[in-house]
Amino acid sequence: MKKLAMALLVSAFFAAPAMAQDRDKSHEEWDNKIKTELALTPDQVTKYDALSKEYEGKISEIKNDATLNEDAQKERKMALKKEKETKMAEFLTPEQQAKFKEIMKKKKKDKDKSKDNS
Repeated sequence: MKKLAMALLVSAFFAAPAMAQDRDKSHEEWDNKIKTELALTPDQVTKYDALSKEYEGKISEIKNDATLNEDAQKERKMALKKEKETKMAEFLTPEQQAKFKEIMKKKKKDKDKSKDNS
């Protein structure tokens, strides 16, 4: 029994960083997709990167706030997402804004589809 508990503890110890790396890689892939598909200018890339870093920190704070239940976390993360999108609209062209909305619709559709298949 002790060996099993120790094996589970060790595997959890090694699995957590791997999951964090996957999440970081996924976030990086998303950022690259946005920059590429929206054809951001160098100035826009700088602004986008700063905005992403700012909101990544804010979302981490929410995820690590043990006083919030899952619904409250989700609600706050959604509010931050809308806030970030509003700030992005300040430096995106109207064409880029329309393209961004299309990308987000597709992402939501794909996410809903994967939930249905689960």
